[in-house]
Amino acid sequence: MFRFLARVLGFLLMAGGFVALIYDGARSIANNGLRVTPLSDVIATLFKDKASALQGSVEGAAPWLWHILGLPLTLAPASLIGLGLGAVLLWLGQPGREPIGFLTKP
Repeated sequence: MFRFLARVLGFLLMAGGFVALIYDGARSIANNGLRVTPLSDVIATLFKDKASALQGSVEGAAPWLWHILGLPLTLAPASLIGLGLGAVLLWLGQPGREPIGFLTKP
């Protein structure tokens, strides 16, 4: 069950990362310059009310964690985060390999 969920989420994140890559490419061509969509814009668009509460709750628990981990992740391109996380989930959800040297047919 975990493999199935990991693969479905992986495919969805890979598709979303690809769409974000195409969107950024089209926007870059139209503006004659490199334009990337940071993850913070995607989070703010999807979760309007909870985006600012996320930063406040992380800073309330551990202020150093937001500056070391939270801020660089939210400034990273959304397409790279989606493609990378999707690839990791697809790798985790792949079926197990058969051991070498064992007969599988009687």
